[in-house]
Amino acid sequence: MIARIAEAEREGWLGEVEGLQVSLAGAEEKLRPLECHRGQHTEVDLGIPTTRGDR
Repeated sequence: MIARIAEAEREGWLGEVEGLQVSLAGAEEKLRPLECHRGQHTEVDLGIPTTRGDR
């Protein structure tokens, strides 16, 4: 998207630049919560597997 913004700026497509910047800001806003949790893992206890004979 950043490359498209740069292209639109070079070409003088001002309306396109503004629209792409709004879209980029929206995408960054949606990604922000995901970045905060990057690297954090949650353990989930799946229990001990059993076979039919263990029941």
